Amino acid sequence: MEISFLIVTKNRTDDLMLTLAKVKKLIDFSIHEVLVFIDGCKKTEEIINDIDWVKWTVSKKSISASPARHILYKKAIGNIFIGLDDDAHPLSLNFINEVEYAFELNKNLGIIAFQEIRGLFESDFEALQKSKKKEAYFTNDFVGCGFAVKKEVYKKTNGFPVWMDIYGEEPALALEVLNLDYQILYQPNIKVNHRVNVEKRKLQGRNYFRFKHQLRNAIRYYLVYYPNPLKKIVKLLWHNFKKYALKDIHYFKYYVVVCLSTLFNLPHILKYRKPVKISTISNKLKPLNYTA
Repeated sequence: MEISFLIVTKNRTDDLMLTLAKVKKLIDFSIHEVLVFIDGCKKTEEIINDIDWVKWTVSKKSISASPARHILYKKAIGNIFIGLDDDAHPLSLNFINEVEYAFELNKNLGIIAFQEIRGLFESDFEALQKSKKKEAYFTNDFVGCGFAVKKEVYKKTNGFPVWMDIYGEEPALALEVLNLDYQILYQPNIKVNHRVNVEKRKLQGRNYFRFKHQLRNAIRYYLVYYPNPLKKIVKLLWHNFKKYALKDIHYFKYYVVVCLSTLFNLPHILKYRKPVKISTISNKLKPLNYTA
């Protein structure tokens, strides 16, 4: 098997069906496979019998994105794993060849980060018109809505972390890949349309859910991977206290909850502690621009 497409989905049945329809046009079932993890969503389970070419994994209760990916990726047998969000799809009919060629060109390449084109469009052609002309570069991160990772590289890591839930799992895997001395390439010529309503997201304003999970996972990230995490954690807590908790009672509440839960779960978190090399942390790679 050459390629495994992997998708975790929750409460977005229509989005998932559109993504699967787009992916189906690209694949050859003799050498490609599609795996989907349904993360505690009964409505999505209803479509399983209608789409029999997908290898389904069903969790009756939600376990969140990173643990779901951890389970799903163990089941993939392709030489290359392509990760997509349930509301994201490739924009090029030559997509698979572009991914394979990038890995063939650089044997030390572990992960390819695709260009994410956000928005709702009438057609893929319109989405492509919104893409930006950029140069490829080596980076230290990738976005989960569209990326590819070589199976042999992924298998050498601990996989997507089970000690995170959502928001932060990609940097964790990226750091492990870099620590193995593989490279991560941002390749803007390989594009996916992340079908999010950009204007609606802007109007949503404060996102307390994201704040809580990002803060909690950032603390855990430092505890697990940094040889000396205390300074980074103090700096992180101070920054979030000044910028968010000090100005909003709801942020303050979640800030306190995260701090207390971290202390309570510290013995469990430290079971996963595996510090990386100082050189991995101090690399001078160009960060990925999430908003571009």
